[in-house]
Amino acid sequence: MTDPDVTLRLVTFVAACAVIDTRLPSNVWVSRLLGAVALSSWLVLIMLSARNMLARHWTVLRNHAHGAWELASVGTSGLAIVIARAAYHTGHRWWLAVAVSAWVAALCIYGMMTWLILWRAVNERQDRDGFEPDTWILMGGLAIATLAGDTIHTLAPAWLAAPVLVVTVMTWVTATLWIPPLIYFGLHRIRQGPDLLHFAGLWWAFVFSLGMYSAASYAMAVQIGQRGLVTDSLVFFWDALAAWLVVVVAGLLRLGRVLTPANRDTGRP
Repeated sequence: MTDPDVTLRLVTFVAACAVIDTRLPSNVWVSRLLGAVALSSWLVLIMLSARNMLARHWTVLRNHAHGAWELASVGTSGLAIVIARAAYHTGHRWWLAVAVSAWVAALCIYGMMTWLILWRAVNERQDRDGFEPDTWILMGGLAIATLAGDTIHTLAPAWLAAPVLVVTVMTWVTATLWIPPLIYFGLHRIRQGPDLLHFAGLWWAFVFSLGMYSAASYAMAVQIGQRGLVTDSLVFFWDALAAWLVVVVAGLLRLGRVLTPANRDTGRP
């Protein structure tokens, strides 16, 4: 728990609680319990991550930064969505201020992690050869921030709704702008080293980002009345489903090879 790479990745637990919580609004007690677990675990993990990062020099953090560190922002955006929904279901509007604070924190965390990742890319010339599938969270982190902004916007008073909408549109546009370079560098890396296509847990970050962008595009279509974005959402939904199927099949095949008697006896992976 003294390694920032561990504590930052553990924020996926917060994101998982947030996702399930938003799917169970009809069960008040379960929703409150998951919300409390998400909030308390977020506080612990963020404090541990801050302690671990402050104990290291910026250049050390730069050398180890990678896409999975954006999970801290993803989990915080998920928490903002849960808190905003709590404001809606309980009628306690002061929760909205907490949701906005969490959303702003998610954007700040995203900015800091992105700066470290890009700094490493420039320093080590990883713009082409350093691509990893979890780099897609650079897009997915902004996509879930867009969903958080959309949820807050529906509850915000008139004086707050306009700036929230502007920031939400900006996060979606920036997420969209990430897609071409991520595709380019990913394809270039695959051509240089086809081993990247072998199954790895990092590929789930790719699936998550595609699905989250699909959801964010649909939210934008409803929010700003651009029906064309519904088509964009559907395209990325089918892309995410296809990627999910490929990763699942690859994982099962990998598991089958590991469990075969020959590999078990020889200890081969």
